[in-house]
Order: sequence, then structure tokens, then C-alpha cells
Amino acid sequence: MIILGINAYHADSAAAVVRDGKLIAAAEEERFRRVKHWAGFPSQALAYCLDEAKLNLADVDHIALNQDNRANLVRKVIYFAVRRPSIGLVIKRLANRRKREGLTALLLKEFPHQKFCGELHHVEHHLAHLSSAFHVSPFEAAAVVSVDGFGDFASAAWGVANGREIRVQERVFFPHSLGVFYQAVTQYLGFPHYGDEYKVMGLAPYGRPSFLDAMQKIVRLLPDGSFELDLKFFRHHREDVAYQWANGSPEFGDLFSPALENLLGPRRDPTEPLNDRHRDVARSAQGMYEVAFFHLLRMLQKQSGMTDLALAGGCAMNSVANGKVRRMTPFRRVYIQSAAGDAGGAIGAAFAVWHKLGGQRNFKMNHAYWGPAFDASEIAQVIAEHRSQICASGCAVEEILEEQTLCRRTAAAIAEGQVLGWFQGRMEWGPRALGNRSILCDPRRADMKALLNAKIKRRESFRPFAPSVLEEAVAEWFEEDDAVPFMMQVFQIREEKRSLIPAVTHVDGSGRLQTVSVQANPLYHRLIREFQQFTGIPMVLNTSFNENEPVVCTPQEALDCFLRTSMDTLVLGNVMISRAAKN
Repeated sequence: MIILGINAYHADSAAAVVRDGKLIAAAEEERFRRVKHWAGFPSQALAYCLDEAKLNLADVDHIALNQDNRANLVRKVIYFAVRRPSIGLVIKRLANRRKREGLTALLLKEFPHQKFCGELHHVEHHLAHLSSAFHVSPFEAAAVVSVDGFGDFASAAWGVANGREIRVQERVFFPHSLGVFYQAVTQYLGFPHYGDEYKVMGLAPYGRPSFLDAMQKIVRLLPDGSFELDLKFFRHHREDVAYQWANGSPEFGDLFSPALENLLGPRRDPTEPLNDRHRDVARSAQGMYEVAFFHLLRMLQKQSGMTDLALAGGCAMNSVANGKVRRMTPFRRVYIQSAAGDAGGAIGAAFAVWHKLGGQRNFKMNHAYWGPAFDASEIAQVIAEHRSQICASGCAVEEILEEQTLCRRTAAAIAEGQVLGWFQGRMEWGPRALGNRSILCDPRRADMKALLNAKIKRRESFRPFAPSVLEEAVAEWFEEDDAVPFMMQVFQIREEKRSLIPAVTHVDGSGRLQTVSVQANPLYHRLIREFQQFTGIPMVLNTSFNENEPVVCTPQEALDCFLRTSMDTLVLGNVMISRAAKN
């Protein structure tokens, strides 16, 4: 049975293909379009998935879409009857929905020579999220939680899962949302773009929770484990908030009302330098999110009695909170797959349909490498076509066929302080570079964070970098020991180790680690092991291979990024391109 999963009407549009209950390919549209968080029909990601699986649309039995307009219909009717929002706002939103082309029409337009004759399934947004976490997890049974902005009139859903079945016990409905709370504060702090919430999370450790009392006026905890917003601080439920949500980068108008500025002080202009008040607001917002998040988790754990937890939804990208789950709740194991946000709804919808149709659980996602790969001949062609540019940049090109030599040479370059682009195998699924589309550096260098932020990434100086650490070395270097293959949890680095790896140690002593196992990525594991042989340090600094753009997908994009930045070395497959040392 062939199932295509699609996320089309949310940000981070994506596609995936599942064959007989096993994931074959998955990718986000932004990697092909080169526009961050692309929202629209994922035609190029879909074409890739079909090509990778050697299929066309006629071979597909089912298409699963992670949206169901009929979901939570009773709650919608009740809301509009009680709240009576502006009739103009209602008409405009209905008109916007009607403007969307149906999936069948989009398939016909994008694939005119292929005919889909299978069945189309609409999967409720949060059920797709929950499936994307649980149905690919190592757990036979678990508590399941999805928290995000909104999808199908809900912002959160939670319950229990066992085998094929997911039972949703509770939901939080529009207009209340932890995701909207966090996004509104993100906008207030002068970070206007979709997905900028991670900047607030990175800024938070530099501040004090001096605004936590104010945040508790904005978000209220309820006895059943849920939460609600004080809506006087928000606009999304009563005004026409401008947004762009199709065929481009998603853009939002302000979600917060003037009342928020009356409570917290004037908003920050994006061009204004960050000050202590901004840092304190960030810390307090993160603190409020964690209070509400752990309140929900503790109630769910108490009711379910389970100690395994599968998390999904855009808020499950909050790796700081995720890393505290074991400390703050009775849950003992946590699983968050690599595309926890809306992109993950593509695989979630597909697996939800697979299990609904009686399929067995026969797949566990222990790595994220589900995107395109490029062989040696394709890499050689790119290098040949750009030989003159490479030479003009003072670079030498060397082919290294023996894997151990390649890893040893690469590790030596990193240990010497070089900034190195590492392009290998299949592209990662989800927002994190996990060792196949990565920039790698020496975590021992105290100046490396500033160097990368200024010369390569061209981003805010406060944002941290992550360590990729050998799975077998986690307990020695971190205060917790667990597999974190998708960089979705932040742990405290052991105090006595922090001075050894300043480039990946955040200001509060934490690190957003990726654990690397020999089973999941043997080449990357071998590279880190070689670095350990040189330095005694079982990890490298890992950041995404990009420069204010989506993570590179192709060898051409990797070479372009290398040539226009100050990277020292690029490793494309088994080819090493090195800049001449500056005197």
C-alpha cells in the first residue's frame, strides 16, 4: 500500500511517502523553493518523494492531508454563536478558504500527465501531529501531546496511545493558544518573521524572570491541566490580522493588542538594540510557557499513569522546555521526531491513515535522513562546472576515496580551528542539520560562536550553537543521559566540563545536543570519533549549512554557500575543497 502524506495549508509545507507502513522519503518544500517556511502546495517535495520511491501518482493508493475542515465543527458553531465576531471578519475568512484550490485541482495542475485514482483522506490537524510522534516512536504505549498555534480550530490536544490507536482525551480550542502567546511575545520583542520564536528561546537565558507575574495575567492555568488566554491582550480572535499564507514565506500582522504594551512597556523596534528589559521579557515568556506546559504534562501523567511521552506540534520545537520534562514531571522517556512542527503533519497524516486502514506498526524513526542524496558523479559535475570559480577563490580540490582518511583529514581541519562545510548522504527531514548538511567547528574555541555569527551565519550574537556528541559519551558530559538524535532537547552540561567546550555551552550552562549513534549515521559518528582521537573531546560544534536561507539541499547550493562565505573547507561527499591558508 502506497500512502502520500501532505502538509499543504500550513507553513513548512511538506510531503512524504509511506510504503506498507514504512517511511521511504520526506522533505520540506522550502529546501527546493529556497524560501524559509514556504507555505503552499509542496509540488517539488512531492515530486521528489515520488521519484525517490520510483512511483507516479497512478501508483498511489491513498493521499493523506493533515487538515480536516469538518473537525471540531460543533465547537466552531458554539464559538461563533457565543462570541459573535465581526461579520466582515467571518466573511473574509470564508472567502480566503474558498480561494484555496482543492487538492485534486492542485495535483492536476502540478502533475498534468499523471492521474491520481486513489482515495483522499482529511486527517484532523492535531491527530496528524500525534501520529507523527507516536506512530514512529520506540514506544508501544505512551502519553501523547500536541501543542501549537492553531489547526482545525484547536491549539492543543492530548491523550494516550497504544499500538495503532491514539485516543485524544482533551483539546484546547480557538482562541486560546500557547503558540499564539509565544508568537505574540516574539513579535512584541521585535522578531517579526514566522519561526522567530527560537530567537526568544535563545535570548531568554540572558534575562531574569522579572515579568513572570505579568505573564501570569496573560496565560491562566485551569484545573484540568489546560490553559486559557486573557483575550484583552490579543487581536487574533476579533480583528482581521493580515497574513500571507500561500505560495511564499508566511507573514503575520501583530497578534497582540495595545494592552500588552500597557502591561509590559513599549514594544521593541526590530532595529533597536536589545536591552535588559527585552531579555527579561524573553526569560519570563519562556518561564510562563514552561509553567503551562508542565502543568498540562503533570495532569496527563497523573491521569494516564504512563511514563513515556511522545510530543509534537510547533511548540514541541521548544527544546529548552523539552529537556526539562524528566526533571519537572514524572515522565521518564521523551520522544520528539525531527520535524515536530507542521511539516511533520505530512508523515503524521500518512501514518494515521495507514493505521486507520488496519496496518501494523512496523517502523521506528531513529534517524532523520529522508531527503535527496547526490552521488559522486553529480558532485564531480558540479565541481567541473565551477572549476574556474573555485580556482579564483584560491581553493584546492582533492578527492579522498578512503573513508577513514577522509574522516581523519576532516577532523584534523576542525581541530585546527577551521570552519568546515560537511555535505553527505540524504538531506535531513525537519529544521535541524544533523550531520549531513552541517557546518562543523571546534567546540573548544571560545571565539568560535562570535566568529560563526559574524562571518558565516550573519545572525544575532546571542544565538547559541549545538554540540553533536557521540551517543556513548553523553553521560560523561551532560547531567542527563538519553538519546536525543534530532536535537530536540536541551540538557545541562556538567559543570566541570563547561570550560572545555565554551563554543557550545550556553550562558546558563546548557547545550542543545544531538546524540550521534553508529547505527544512525556511521560516517558522522566516525568523524566525531576521529576528532576525539585528536582532542579528547567526543563532540563537534554543529550548525546548519546555510546563510540566512533554508539549509542547503544540493551540491550546487553547498558550493555556492561555501564560496560566498568565509568557510575554510568544504567536504562534498569524498571531495575536499580547501582554501589556501592566509598569511
